[in-house]
Order: sequence, then structure tokens, then C-alpha cells
Amino acid sequence: MKIGMNMLLWTNHVTAQHYPIVEKIKLAGYDGIELFLGEGDVSHYTKLGTYFKSLNLGVTAVASLAPEENIASPDAKTREAGLDKLKWSIDVGAASNVEVICGPFHSSFAYFTRQPPTLLERERSVEMLQKAAEYAATAGIILAPEALNRFECYLYNTMADLKTLVEQVNHPNLGAMYDSHHSHIEEKSQANAINTIAPFLKHVHISENDRGTPGSGQVHWKEVFSSLKEIDYDGWLTIEAFSTEIPEFANAINVWRDFSPSEEIYTKGLDFIKQGMQK
Repeated sequence: MKIGMNMLLWTNHVTAQHYPIVEKIKLAGYDGIELFLGEGDVSHYTKLGTYFKSLNLGVTAVASLAPEENIASPDAKTREAGLDKLKWSIDVGAASNVEVICGPFHSSFAYFTRQPPTLLERERSVEMLQKAAEYAATAGIILAPEALNRFECYLYNTMADLKTLVEQVNHPNLGAMYDSHHSHIEEKSQANAINTIAPFLKHVHISENDRGTPGSGQVHWKEVFSSLKEIDYDGWLTIEAFSTEIPEFANAINVWRDFSPSEEIYTKGLDFIKQGMQK
């Protein structure tokens, strides 16, 4: 297993000005970092990739879709816009040596119809993700869609939901991710959730119930770590935590306060993961 740190704790767009933070993460003992793919071009991400490689850091990434890019939409142009966004994410991801692109890109983040998910919506999502997975295969990237809690998404909320998606897409370059924050809200059992998605699990977010320092809240961590060991998970364990550092982004994800000091999150969080996986 490899341990990563999501840069969204500090920024939604990594540039050279964030290199000192990246170097601190490397010095702390992390194996890699995680980027949010929101803006920039291939040239920008190529420079990032070269820099990360010089530090011997692995790279994963998060991608998401705006309402006008919803691949579950009944509108064909909207679905195509979403597929184009996913292809762009794969292109810039490949430029920065990304191994896995995760996120709730089965649909649009925080978009609601005010109705339960329909079979047609899920079928549209599957169709577009099949095309995205084919494109990801040409770049050697794994796509790992994410189930979100009911307050941020309605299409896929649980690991059982997500399993149906991955089975229907049925492509080796599309797996699934598990996020302890969302599962803490939606699942009855972390062990059952992880065992359900185990055959397809390609990425894990280590995230506390309040998005602060892992181990400081209510997530059933003993169950999480023991279950991951039992299924012989050997991918990334990446801390995802948020702050008010970037007000526009914080507002978009409903973050209204700082949950823990940033330095505490990435230092104590790393120790917590290492201890949890050793027990």
C-alpha cells in the first residue's frame, strides 16, 4: 500500500507556488500526492509531473463534473460535454503521471433532480463511462468513480450502488473507490461496505467524519483498516481533508470552518494510517 495526501487541503489548483507544501509532504514520509483536475492545460500538468517525478512522488487525481457536464443528463449535448471533460481530465492526468483518477464523475457534484435516481439516468452514466474507460485505457489510467453521501449526490450513495455501476461498465480501466467520510454517513457497516466493493476497489480516501484529522472523530477506523487488510488491498490510501484556505472552493463544498490545523492533518494523519494498518 501507498499513502498519499490530497492537495485540496491547501488549493484546488497546484502551481509552482505550492511546491514548498509538496516538499513538506514528501519530507513527512508520504509516497505521493493527489491533485484536483479543475483548470490548466497539458503544458502546465507536464511541468507538475516532471517536478513530482524529481521528488519520486506518485500522483493520483480527483475529477468532477459541473451540472452542464452531467453524463447522466437526458440532454445529449450535456452528456457529450461531460465526456469531453473526462477526456480532458485523462489527458492532463497522463501529462502529470497520474495513476488513478477518482471522484463522483458518474454524474454532477451537488446536482439534484429532487427525485430518486432512475434506471435511465444510470444507463446514460454507464454508457458514457464505458467510453471514458476506453479513452483511459489508451493513457494507462484507472478511473475510480466515487459514491457520495445523500447531501452531495443522489445517483450513487453506497458501495452496493457503486458495485452495480462498475459491473455494468465492465471495463478493466474502471474500478471503484471507497471514501470513509461518505461511508460513515451512508453505510450500516464499514466492513460490509468494503467487502461489497472489494473485487473492484482501486482507490481509498481516508477522511474523518468532519473532514479534519483522521482518527480524531467518529469513523469506525478499526473496522476500516482491518477490512482493508482482510481483502489484501494494495492500492493508495489517500488523506482527503478540507479547509477554508480557498474561499470559493470551500463554499462550493459547504466548508464553513477549519476542522483541524493543516499541519496536524498531514502529520498526525500519516502516523494514524501507519499505526492502523500495522495493528
